[in-house]
Amino acid sequence: MTAAETMLRPITPPGEPERGAYVDHAAELKRGAWVNLIATLASNFRGIFTFLVARLLGPAALGIFSVAWATTDLVSKIGIFGLDDTIITFIARAETADDRARSRALFRLAVFLGVLQCAILAAISITVVRLIGPRLGLDPQMVAALSVMLCAMPAVALYRINTAVSRGMKVMRHDIFSRGITETIVTTLAFLAALWLGLRTFAPEIAVIVGMGASGVVALFLAASLFRSATPRPAAPFYRAESRRLLAYAAPISAYDLLNAVIVRLDVVMLGCFVGRAPGVTLTTLGIYGAAVEVAGGLRKINQAFNPIFAPIVAGLTVDGDQEHAAVAFSRVSQWMLWILLPLVAVMVLAGSVILGIYGPAFRQGGMWLGIVAIACATNAFVSLAETVIMVQKPRLNLLNSIITCTVALTANLWLISRFGVTGAAFGILLPYVLQGILRYRALRLVFRWRNPWGDVGHPLIAALLATVPALACRAMIGSIAGQLIAATVFLLVYGGAWLYHRRSEPPRALK
Repeated sequence: MTAAETMLRPITPPGEPERGAYVDHAAELKRGAWVNLIATLASNFRGIFTFLVARLLGPAALGIFSVAWATTDLVSKIGIFGLDDTIITFIARAETADDRARSRALFRLAVFLGVLQCAILAAISITVVRLIGPRLGLDPQMVAALSVMLCAMPAVALYRINTAVSRGMKVMRHDIFSRGITETIVTTLAFLAALWLGLRTFAPEIAVIVGMGASGVVALFLAASLFRSATPRPAAPFYRAESRRLLAYAAPISAYDLLNAVIVRLDVVMLGCFVGRAPGVTLTTLGIYGAAVEVAGGLRKINQAFNPIFAPIVAGLTVDGDQEHAAVAFSRVSQWMLWILLPLVAVMVLAGSVILGIYGPAFRQGGMWLGIVAIACATNAFVSLAETVIMVQKPRLNLLNSIITCTVALTANLWLISRFGVTGAAFGILLPYVLQGILRYRALRLVFRWRNPWGDVGHPLIAALLATVPALACRAMIGSIAGQLIAATVFLLVYGGAWLYHRRSEPPRALK
């Protein structure tokens, strides 16, 4: 019996028939997904920080901060070099082999490499921004904010790699404490303290540096607590050999991870470059669009509820070539994601102006932008599950898909923003995500011979279509804010009824 079969062997009570090898595995997926969902919801409380920036400093300050953070997050991908994704696979495989000492050594090595690389790259990036930024015509406020924000890169690496280590050990609850609680509270308090001390100009950037640093330290201690009983076996030759293996495996992952980050952040970064140069693109509209991206970006985090537990499990399955069970798991988890994503997208599309109005009256004009970006982010969250399957088996294929998608994104954003301004940026990010989904679907079909990898997604899609008809009718007949609220409520009621009907009528299956 293979290691994967041992891990998936069901527990069948005496006297009952064997129920199939997927029951225990499904339970593990559900437990991990619930914990990750709680962590995701907790991390969304960071929206309080964005709300305070918008309310206390205005949309222009939020626009500058959005570009600075998007750029920092993008550059940090280069410094981390894919080690956060790589270490999940390496530790999952070491744990499958019951080699805790190797897991501990890999944990220490990944943290050291990631933080060191990001610290060096941050120093280089700050120098480049200060020297070249003014020559490229960037706004002086933007250059100053970028120079401060880039200091957060080592803290970003510390958080992401240690969180990945915990996920590789199939411990999902650590993210609740490190990011969901620590970062949210510390970032908000640091922002208010910076304002109180008179550091108004760089208050958002300072708050993020302090908050990410605190989150990284907590993530480090939590990850280290998983290895207290491990024997410190490896020596210097081991670290040299494993460094080469880690970096070699991470190279293609790093490349497509960077390309994916470019796709995710490209709209905000390019809008920052087009301030005053494209129709309607100002620091104020940039800030309004940044708020829309912040709200819609929460949809991407739905993937984080499933992907962290799905990644180590699919790595353990595919190491023994168990493609059949991997395909079933992928199909069912895709359905779970859609049941959550579709109502959230519908609310943002139908009541976008109401949602953005929370940030202030000026933000209501971004309702249409929120709807477009919400569809884009939901598409990205959904197709990212396929990226995990491809990553653990053929990471270079992900690189090829990302190169194609990034090229389209760069071209589309450059052309659309220069002609249509902020609306062009919204459509410029939707188009690449749709293309990315098509490419990943073809990869699953052609490379892994999965006959119908998304076979379970029809139920939530039908429910969404049924709920959309009356919701759009309400939206067309009733104007203003009341129409948006009523349309969103009608959608949720019909969709919820369809979900309950599906739950009651669905026949028992092996994966539950």
